[in-house]
Amino acid sequence: MSSVIASARFSVLDRSRIREGHTAAEALRDTVALAREAERLGYHRFWVSEHHGVPGVAGSAPTVLAAAVAGATRTIRVGTGGVMLPNHRPLVVAEQFGVLESLFPGRIDMGLGRSVGFTDGVRRALGRDKDDAGADDFAAQLAELLGWFRGGSPTRVHAYPAEGLSVPPFVLAMGEGATIAARAGLPLVIGDLRDRERMRRGIDHYRTHFRPSPWASQPYVVVSGTVVVAADPEQARRLLLPEAWSMAYSRTHGTFPPLPPAGQVETRTMTAKERGFYESGLSGHVAGSEEQVTDELETLLKETGAQEILVTTSTHDRAALLDSYRRLAAIVDRERKR
Repeated sequence: MSSVIASARFSVLDRSRIREGHTAAEALRDTVALAREAERLGYHRFWVSEHHGVPGVAGSAPTVLAAAVAGATRTIRVGTGGVMLPNHRPLVVAEQFGVLESLFPGRIDMGLGRSVGFTDGVRRALGRDKDDAGADDFAAQLAELLGWFRGGSPTRVHAYPAEGLSVPPFVLAMGEGATIAARAGLPLVIGDLRDRERMRRGIDHYRTHFRPSPWASQPYVVVSGTVVVAADPEQARRLLLPEAWSMAYSRTHGTFPPLPPAGQVETRTMTAKERGFYESGLSGHVAGSEEQVTDELETLLKETGAQEILVTTSTHDRAALLDSYRRLAAIVDRERKR
């Protein structure tokens, strides 16, 4: 038995990617439909993300979308991956999660990050700048947010209905974020799989400096990244093409476009710079046949000691995406039954 796979939790983060030829409304409905399927397949939690001013992403209001997902499901945990604290007042975030937890008790997660927007225009629209993403600012915002749940108040008001509720917090992090998670005694969500050495360093630092807290008595590591399972390696690779191209385009044009079909990607002309980003975007993921992915997941879990894998796969072909999630669930189910 592959004990590391059998004992790990597997969850889903969906970014509500818009596909060429489809609308933002369809992308949001696809997210809700995927959550229902993830629940049926036995995934542990389903998270949604926060992006602003991005043509290729419909998920701009994660707590609103999380409410739709929770309302459409019954048992799977639902949360955010994540709410970006620099974009919001901690009191408002506490109130939003208090409402979610009150409506769906025992099922809500609060994943928190410190990104302030992809472009200068988005940051200005949010009333933020790059300096607002500083680690010290984020640590202070995080402490204030958690304090609202425990009855603390810097202004003598109270966060209703959040006060007294327990909504598990997670820190989405690379680099400095791992330090913040460790000092606050919170679970860590870390990626990406394309830079394994950096990821391992972050995890090691987190575990070394972890301080137990009312939220977590010991370190808890969630590794996040793309996992693609298909009938063979070539089919798995094709699922990666739309995201790799859109990411390459964003790096060279400053905006993330809708996901194109894989067939179109294969025929598009790219500059040398775009091609470099594109090829980089195809590497480092967990992708292949069921046997290959089983071996890669076992290696990943052994190398990181992670308790959970948060799968963030996106592609244009929804049927193939659903098939990948089903194949992954079958791998986990098989390993647990051995």
